[in-house]
Amino acid sequence: MTDPSVTRPHGTRLATRSGVALDIRPTTEADEAALAAFFDKVSDEDRRFRFFTAGAHVSHEQLDPFIHADHIRSESFLAFDAANGELVASGLLACDGKRETAEVAISIRHDYRARGLGWVMLGFLGDVAQTMGVRQVIAIESRDNHAAIELERESGFVPQAMEGDPTTIILTKRFA
Repeated sequence: MTDPSVTRPHGTRLATRSGVALDIRPTTEADEAALAAFFDKVSDEDRRFRFFTAGAHVSHEQLDPFIHADHIRSESFLAFDAANGELVASGLLACDGKRETAEVAISIRHDYRARGLGWVMLGFLGDVAQTMGVRQVIAIESRDNHAAIELERESGFVPQAMEGDPTTIILTKRFA
């Protein structure tokens, strides 16, 4: 089994290319209210892209995978702006039963977009996935989510059509 101190880092600090220092840590049950408030600060469009629904607020059921990661097949992380302590990003990694493939999902607070947080979170989740022994990471995106698709393509993900759903695309990054 993977060393939990590696797959569940505490207090990881990373910096974006624009100079934002992020403190990243695992999500806990105690974070539910903060996560709900965070998703209220994610744009309506980004919330729709993340949850594939157009709700004005995120429900308890939608937050459950974030606050109840099992640390075997799923990990959930929060990123805080180190300068002010505000929650600015969330990342979720969910593996298949064999831990060969993991899906990544990232959300960035609206006023922190275009500052490199997506790059940092995607790289961080990829590193966690590799440490867990995952062979490939996927992202499932709405075809309308051009910013996420471009970021993932620039990060080495290869796009392909989602069978049976012309509105969605799957992007895959394989690890050597």
